[in-house]
Amino acid sequence: MLKLRGVSKQYGKCLAVDDVNLEIPAGQMVGVIGRSGAGKSTLLRMINRLVDPSGGEISFEGKSVSALKGTALREWRASCAMIFQQFNLVGRLDVVTNVLVGRLNRIGLVSSLIKRFGPQDRALAIAALKRLDMDEHALSRAERLSGGQQQRVAIARALVQEPRILLADEPIASLDPKSASQVMQALTRINREEGITVLCNLHHLRPAKTCCDRIIGMAKGRIVFDGTPGELTLDAVHRIYGMTPGSRELAEILDESELDAPLSAALEPLSAVC
Repeated sequence: MLKLRGVSKQYGKCLAVDDVNLEIPAGQMVGVIGRSGAGKSTLLRMINRLVDPSGGEISFEGKSVSALKGTALREWRASCAMIFQQFNLVGRLDVVTNVLVGRLNRIGLVSSLIKRFGPQDRALAIAALKRLDMDEHALSRAERLSGGQQQRVAIARALVQEPRILLADEPIASLDPKSASQVMQALTRINREEGITVLCNLHHLRPAKTCCDRIIGMAKGRIVFDGTPGELTLDAVHRIYGMTPGSRELAEILDESELDAPLSAALEPLSAVC
């Protein structure tokens, strides 16, 4: 169980995350939605401890995450893997080496400094790539791949960390619809088959509605909705995004061509996504 109690983050006079309280059971697939600047990315980065909270407590299985330092912090980041919008691959390196970077926190200091990976590490990397249908590109330079392919490599890199939790920060924001579908399918399969907890920041509602067990809506740093996809009413969407029904901006977020279509139709599950 991942727990957040009164977690906040302040940058100067800006309160990016404001008194967030959450409990995430093991194995849940959670979509975090909201406008840009709502605090979604800061929330995930605090969980991973890339950003330190200004207040509150983060704990996992009863142990404090907020106070971790040194080796304990590195171990936490290994077990709580991040997937970024911009992939964060090294373009000039081949795909399998990029994936093996995910093992750096799992091997000894000397091996990590010289990037010496053993046969078991390489086998894990190839298995992760195969799971994501990317094994045939193992020796290709990462910079030669499409955006969707690079994101799947980034997911493989996260998998070889052998994580308990996957944090995906807008993983499909810069992808075309087909690539976005492949990435969301991959995250869903990992969640369902491995039981890995997934927290995924998403701008559009459709993938959250179709792929996630639970949706958390954020606005101005606070949680304004927490429920199942079926409980996501048009009123809840208005609270999250602060937009009036019928607006073009809301239609874009709904990914719906008909501005006056009911929410149930706008969020109809698509087999192409999940």
